[in-house]
Parts: sequence; structure tokens; C-alpha cells
Amino acid sequence: MKNTTPYKLLLSFFLFCQFGFAQVDVVYNNLVWSDEFNSSGSIDSNKWHHQTQIPAGGSWFNNEVQHYTNRLANSFVDAGALNIVAKRENFTDQNVTKQFTSARLNSKFAFKYGRVDIRAKVPNGQGTWPALWLLGKNINEDGGFFDSNFGTTSWPACGEIDIMEHGIFPGQPLNYIGAAIHTPSSSGNTINKGGIQASDISQNYHIYSMNWSPNQISFLLDNVVFYTYNPTIKNSSTWPFDADQYLIFNIAMGGFAGTIPANFNQTSMIIDYVRVYQNTATDTQAPTNFVASIGSITGSSIELLMNANDNSGTIAYTISYNGESFTVYNPSGNQKSVIIPNLLSNTNYVFTITASDMVGNPVANNPIILNATTSFSPQCSGTSNLAQIGSFSSGYNYIFQTNGTDVKITYNLLDTDKVGVVAFLWRQSPFTEYQMTNVSGNSFTHTITNQTIGSTINYGVKFAYSGGMSVTNYYSYVVGSACAMGVSAFTELNQLTFSNPIGDVIEINSTISIDNVEIYNLLGTIVVKQESNTKRIDVSDLQSGVYLISLYSGEEKIVKKIIIK
Repeated sequence: MKNTTPYKLLLSFFLFCQFGFAQVDVVYNNLVWSDEFNSSGSIDSNKWHHQTQIPAGGSWFNNEVQHYTNRLANSFVDAGALNIVAKRENFTDQNVTKQFTSARLNSKFAFKYGRVDIRAKVPNGQGTWPALWLLGKNINEDGGFFDSNFGTTSWPACGEIDIMEHGIFPGQPLNYIGAAIHTPSSSGNTINKGGIQASDISQNYHIYSMNWSPNQISFLLDNVVFYTYNPTIKNSSTWPFDADQYLIFNIAMGGFAGTIPANFNQTSMIIDYVRVYQNTATDTQAPTNFVASIGSITGSSIELLMNANDNSGTIAYTISYNGESFTVYNPSGNQKSVIIPNLLSNTNYVFTITASDMVGNPVANNPIILNATTSFSPQCSGTSNLAQIGSFSSGYNYIFQTNGTDVKITYNLLDTDKVGVVAFLWRQSPFTEYQMTNVSGNSFTHTITNQTIGSTINYGVKFAYSGGMSVTNYYSYVVGSACAMGVSAFTELNQLTFSNPIGDVIEINSTISIDNVEIYNLLGTIVVKQESNTKRIDVSDLQSGVYLISLYSGEEKIVKKIIIK
């Protein structure tokens, strides 16, 4: 549509391949639908539907204050671009008068899997909320183009994919654009989101893209991925994205976008083109040169490395182990690294790997079977229902596992009466909160890095759920230990003292009785156990070095690091 020299086209294609295709799991090559906006005047009614019907209650969602209209004043094509215009004006429609108008366009084209590229200039003024996004074709939303024939499902069960939004991110600078996923597992103020700072979006054209495969959804700004959604467990709650979606372009006013300035008159979103790509050619050629090998190994993970070639440009690798199976996708000829997490330490695993193209043509040398054993990884684990905030009906499991100088912390909520659970790791001092990664069900994990072997760390977990939250007690773990940990609390055991470094004997000063003493080396092996005369422990037989001492009194326990000279 725009005047572009052959050299520039070739350069753009090269850059797109290098910096766009290389970052997504599936490359889509065939243009299946587009609008270049070459005909001035009204929008193409064969491709677009004006959604103007107000939802029940007389207002659009999120406290927005605009009317959407089908007038040329709010949407038109001019000089090779679509203009969506938001204006300040008194306008009455459906017996409701509002002070602002805009346009909301539905594509009459819906699709499953593919890539969307939208080249646009986007308004960035206060109070404006421009958006380029998709909704499930099956959404039950009166006034939407597909509603009358396909509207069977409420939001967010239909799934929502936000390619680009601006103006609704408090605390972020001007020109920060966001992408988001809304599903039953996380809707409204979703946790499934990413963002990136762009150069002036109102004055500069940018390409806003979404690449949607059966495995993941990636978002790109100017052909560079900045956020990818790929839930470990894909079901109707986390992945309603195995059915058709359609495009929506609009500018909302007010609501989450904040107060509209008194001097606001009008603003425009200018869209140069929108293009949808899929892979449509019939493919009968199977992949070749399939290889697979073992990469790095830790106490809880094994890396698998795979590569193959195919004319379609994309390889599907299916990995099976321990009765589980999943598929990942990668461009042809590029090595794919997959790290299998949450494994038991010092345990052998067998992986069966097959490769095929996107239509299921299998490689000739399927399957490749790999064996690998995780390394020994000191860890401690336990079960409790203790809470410092709220309460637990059944409790939780916890695992602290040392891998090199990293500690992987995993908590599994056992309560079955809590829904919509997310988890945050709490460091006791200085207090810090980290969002944990969902492994499966209500199991969550987070890894803290660059820890000192023999040091003591104190962590708990906040489980947030529909209607409230519960926070576990803080647990003390000695890095590198298997097993020396306990509840971190200010008890009388915290007040005991002894000289450190230590010679041949540990003399403990304490006003309370000590029932049992255990000393561990840093491999987690008990080297001293004493249940009598527990305030004087002979360590003359131990070699010089760092050890961990556990002291018990009743139901209380404390772990300290000791140095034997």
C-alpha cells in the first residue's frame, strides 16, 4: 500500500525472518486474510462489522464512557489507512446520552492458529484506551458479529487475546504497551501479561503482532517477542484457545484509562494494514535428520536437545516419560532445548521422543529413546498446616532443594476448598515477595539463585485464592543440607549460645533442656547424634570444616552453622 522500494521490501523480509520467525515456535507463511485499507471512504463491510449495541445497564464494561457508532465521523479509510476516531461530543443512542463517541470494529473473519501483524499509530493521550485484540468466536455478547449464530459461551471462558493496549497501566511510563491473556484461570486483572516500552506510538508506526500455535501464544513489537503465554497444563481453564477467534479494533474512553482531560477534543488510531498468516499448503514430505541428545543435568532437571529439518518450516517434538506426554514446536533446522523440571534427585529417567511436521508426517527414525540420571541434590521436605496469616484446612507440603548454589523451593497446597489459587514466596528478612510458577494443580515453585552453602534462609508462602489468602509459617533451611530445617520462630532455643568456631567440644549455654542434638556434614549425613548430656558435645573425631547442628527441645527445633577448627 505504501510506496516501498524492492530493496526495502527485501531488507524488511530478511529482518523479519531473522528477528521475528526465529523467536516463535511455529512459522506461518501463507497470507489468508488482510485489509490494506486502499479504498477511501467507509470501511469494507464485507470484512468489518460495527459493534454498537450497549451492554445491559447502559454502559460499556470497565466504567468506559463512550458510545461506539457506525458513523464515518468515528471510522473511515483515508490515504491508505483506517482511522478510528474518538471524539468529545454529545451523542444519544439507544436512549442513552454520552459525552464521547468512538468505534469498535469486529472482523467478519475468524481463525484458529496463525500470526497477526498490524501496522499502526496508536493514541497515547490521558484517558484514552486504544486496543488491538481478539475474542473467541463463541462469545455470548449481544451486538457482536458472531453472537447470533455462535454465541454460546460467556467471557472469559471464550478466551481473550490482547495484542496491544495502552493507557491502563498505572506506574508505567508513556508509550508502554501491554499484551495479555484472559481465561477462566486468570481474568480481569490477569497475571498472564507482558509489556514493553516503545518509541512514541502516536507519531511512529509500529508492527504489533501475535503468533498463536497449538503450544503457545507469543506477542511481538516490531518483530521482536516480548511476552509468551505457554501454561504447563492446558485445559479449558488455562487454554480456551483451540477454537476460532476474531479481531477487534477500538478506542475506549475513561474507565481504567483514567480521567479524560478537560481540553480533550479528539484522537485517532491509524492502521496501515492488518494481515493474518497460516500454513495452508498440503504437506506430504516428512521431516529428516532427526537427532536428540541429553544436555545439562541438575538434581531436579534434565535438558533434552532436539533438531530436525522439514520443508514446512516447523517441527513438532513429542516427549513422553513417566506416563506423561507433551508436544513442543520449533523452527526447522534450529536446535530445541527443553528442560524437564521437578524431577527426583539421583534418579534415572527414560525419555521417548518423536518428531513430525505440523500435519503429522512422522520422521523415519522415530522414536529416539534417551536415558539420563539426575545428580544428587540435597533437599529437605515436610508437611504442615501451620499458618501465620489465615488458616489451612488440610495444610501444605514443602520442599527445599539445593542445586549448586541455587535453592529450588516448592510448595503444594493440600486444601481442596480453595479455588483460583496463586502463590507468592515470602522472604522473611529483608521482606521480599516473589511470584511462584505453577507446576500443576496447586503446586508452585520458585528458585532463588547465588546462595552460600551452609547459610540459613527463611521463606514462607502466601497462597491467594478466591475470597482470601493464607500464609504458611516461615521455614528455615540450611543451604546444601539434606536435611536440616525447621520453623523459624522466636523461641527459647534462639537464645542458646556457644563458642564458634569450635575446638574439640561444643559447650552450650541454655536455660532450657535440650532433648537431642544432631550434627550433619554438608552432604546431609548425620555424623554426630547425642540424646544425653546434650549441652556438652564431643566433636574431637570430626575433621575441620563447616557443619550443621540441629538442636531439639520438645516440639521445637533450631539449626545453626558451626565451624570446627
